[in-house]
Amino acid sequence: MSPLVHHHRPSDGSESHLHSDVRRFISNSVGSIPGTSSNHHLHLRKPDRMERRPLSSEEIDRHAAAGTCLVSRLTFTLLRCLGVAYWLITRLISIGCYPLLFMPGFRQARAWLCQIIPGGGSGSKLHLDVSCLINRFLGSIFGTSSNHQHQHQHHHHQHHLHRKPARMERRPSFSEEIGHAAAETYLVTRLSFTLLRYLGVGYRWITRLLALYCYALLLMPGFIQVAYCYFFSSQVRRSIVYGDQPRNRLDLYLPRNGKGPKPVVVFVTGGAWIIGYKAWGSLLGLQLAERDIMVACVDYRNFPQGTISDMVNDVSQGISFVCNIIGEYGGDRNRIYLAGQSAGAHISACVLLEQAIKESRGESISWSVSQIKAYFGLSGGYNLFSLVDHFHNRGLYRSIFLSIMEGEESFEQFSPEVRIKDPSSKDAASLLPPVKLYHGTADYSIPSDASVNFVDALKGVGADAELILYDGKSHTDLFLQDPLRGGKDELFDHLVSVIHAGDKEALAKDALAAPRRRLVPEILLRLARQMSPF
Repeated sequence: MSPLVHHHRPSDGSESHLHSDVRRFISNSVGSIPGTSSNHHLHLRKPDRMERRPLSSEEIDRHAAAGTCLVSRLTFTLLRCLGVAYWLITRLISIGCYPLLFMPGFRQARAWLCQIIPGGGSGSKLHLDVSCLINRFLGSIFGTSSNHQHQHQHHHHQHHLHRKPARMERRPSFSEEIGHAAAETYLVTRLSFTLLRYLGVGYRWITRLLALYCYALLLMPGFIQVAYCYFFSSQVRRSIVYGDQPRNRLDLYLPRNGKGPKPVVVFVTGGAWIIGYKAWGSLLGLQLAERDIMVACVDYRNFPQGTISDMVNDVSQGISFVCNIIGEYGGDRNRIYLAGQSAGAHISACVLLEQAIKESRGESISWSVSQIKAYFGLSGGYNLFSLVDHFHNRGLYRSIFLSIMEGEESFEQFSPEVRIKDPSSKDAASLLPPVKLYHGTADYSIPSDASVNFVDALKGVGADAELILYDGKSHTDLFLQDPLRGGKDELFDHLVSVIHAGDKEALAKDALAAPRRRLVPEILLRLARQMSPF
């Protein structure tokens, strides 16, 4: 049982008074919520294979209401921890009253948005989506839309939601984007408070947090440019659902040239198993897409929402999804590569080895290791036994690390370096694709010895493994600062050359490709390197 369950459920298994109140409120206000049973415990229905069904407006409303109830529950739990202090009450009242001062502005905003939406009288999809959203959230407050108009728009809106898209390339509507953003905002807030309970008020993590803030601020010029492309580029397909668990989504980066099937890189981002997010791979995804390489950035549950086994299961399901449907987006199913950075390198290595072991034992699988042409590991750690003390000294405390990794008894299972040496994994080693690891010698977050030892272990069992060390490079130099610097990048060029190996036409284009442009001034990159908490 996860630590989160201990905080919200009594040890005897009975529901707390607060939990019962919230459940009753949800039942009375919302009705039956998809995925809940009569005994009030959450059961996720396993969908049919590759089920992809857009949510209806009613379902979106019910999920939003359920999320609101959960936010209230979290708030009351937090109040119980903090105590009903005078300053807290006054600030909560202020937060509630503050939006009332701007109520006149909501009416003006609604009228303005209705005017600027293209095709106001033509019934275009964008107009209907936004109008429905405006009427639902703003019109209902002031009674500015009639019931007949609302039902008419709602009928057309549902028609668009349930229309089967061509080649699975339906882009989310504006209302769906808003709903998804609201759900993720609530989720991040809830998990942040839960994580704070684990961290406590420690010196190391506070200094790391401040350093992270300064680090991001210095690199903001580049982040803004990447974020603009991420949200507005037609090459990016965001938040494609690949499973039924929270955060089971991936981003797809498509090359401009749509001729012929493209090689595909499945990328798993890092984030210390706590702050990972699929958008962290947007810079790499956009740059590889410029070289006619498709990229799928897989998101997964982070701690405390999930532990290491949940992360491994999520990533494995994401890889399975890509292997089975990527051809419908123009990807080449025979040229799929797996890559991960930092914690993502560890998770993806665990997934690859676990899949090879299952395949060697003849177990049922949804994707094959033989579909992966090569594995790229950037600045990863592959032996938990040798990392636990190092992370503790760096601010990722032992108690938290043990919670993430499900206790020390699970270290062997989730340490690819240790597991590959097990005699029972001998047959699995022969199934692994070529493994290529990259690490900076000045990496203090995960020492380069982690990659050195993993390559030695792989070679010891006969696997095809290669290590490239970059002198003086830090944990984030290879993945972030160097790409933001533009120009020639040894790691990027090596990845592209491996992926395009055997494709003479692609290699010829790579030789003539223009240097990548600089996104951040050099002075800011150097300052960021000094401030980096990684």
